[in-house]
Amino acid sequence: MAGSTDGAALQASFRKFAIYGDTKATGQEMTGKNWAKLCKECKVMDGKGVTGTDVDIVFSKVKGKTARVISYEEFKKALEELAPKRFKGKSKEEAFESICQLVAGKEPTNVGVTKAATGGAVDRLTDTTKYTGSHKERFDESGKGKGKSGRENIVDTSGYVGAYKNAGTYDAKVKK
Repeated sequence: MAGSTDGAALQASFRKFAIYGDTKATGQEMTGKNWAKLCKECKVMDGKGVTGTDVDIVFSKVKGKTARVISYEEFKKALEELAPKRFKGKSKEEAFESICQLVAGKEPTNVGVTKAATGGAVDRLTDTTKYTGSHKERFDESGKGKGKSGRENIVDTSGYVGAYKNAGTYDAKVKK
């Protein structure tokens, strides 16, 4: 069987994959989804000798009848079941050693995670210098938002029409 250092690394990999994607997981039991992820990412599943179907069948075989998860001991049994399929031509012990080396020390990765797009379209849509109409009034010259004063229609109670250029000059004309 595997040595003590390989056993510790194998158990560490089991725990990391067992808690992946589940905030309530303790790392003592692994789900079928995480078992399939482990097999895929550690290259136990090669598409020829070991397929996704084989991985699912082995998981169902080693878990209890009503159980939905496997323990570390059942995990090792599952690896033993898959080892001869993955490494044809090797003895059972050599195949198990090889499959343990594939899994030991590995961690789950976030494959296919979408990154935020910062392309030209986003820059173009958020460029305040290109805004027109009422939207233009919501920003000052530097492009900083005016806040509430940019959104509300502030009532002008001066008595003049909105675009009148000589506002405030009446009193000066009348006093003469």
